Amino acid sequence: MFTGIVTAIGTIDRVEDQGDLHVRIACPYDPDGMAIGASIACSGVCLTVVERGGTLGDAWFAVDVSGETVGRTPADMWTTGRRLNLEQALRLGDELGGHLVTGHVDAVGQVISASETGGSTRLQIRAPSPIAPFVAEKGSITIDGVSLTVNEVLDEDSGDVRFGLNIIPHTAQVTTLGTLTEGDSVNLEIDVLARYLKRMESLRAG
Repeated sequence: MFTGIVTAIGTIDRVEDQGDLHVRIACPYDPDGMAIGASIACSGVCLTVVERGGTLGDAWFAVDVSGETVGRTPADMWTTGRRLNLEQALRLGDELGGHLVTGHVDAVGQVISASETGGSTRLQIRAPSPIAPFVAEKGSITIDGVSLTVNEVLDEDSGDVRFGLNIIPHTAQVTTLGTLTEGDSVNLEIDVLARYLKRMESLRAG
């Protein structure tokens, strides 16, 4: 489990096709603090550390990315030079600063607009119809691994949903969200509580 509070930005510095993709990610973590088999959320995708090395502040770790994961994330995500929001798994007793995040991508969304408003960045994102019921005003959503609050929701005739977010300057600086532009694709994870509420509602209706 994660909280959606990003603790570092990593950069993919090597990608090898070994059936699955073997991806090495440079990061500022302490390699001794990344156990083999540990989970790290990479722009919202929970992945397992299979190798690690380097030194404190100049470390790296490697993960294996399955075809299933590649197919559920943006087409250009697993490429050399790509910057990723990183979060190590929640430990018992850690502060829950965002909301409970599983690291399982529900859909890929598209940035419709990105504009400056009062020093903050205003994002509008379109999400596909299957997750539209789970996006609610003042509810939580995870964008590329970052826990955010939905400001507004607009349902479209197609069944897709468009929603607005406010990215404060601090969040823009310590994550990749500050560099998003119109047309970019992002990983979306809905609030796990909304998922269970929808399931209960469907059972009652049935």
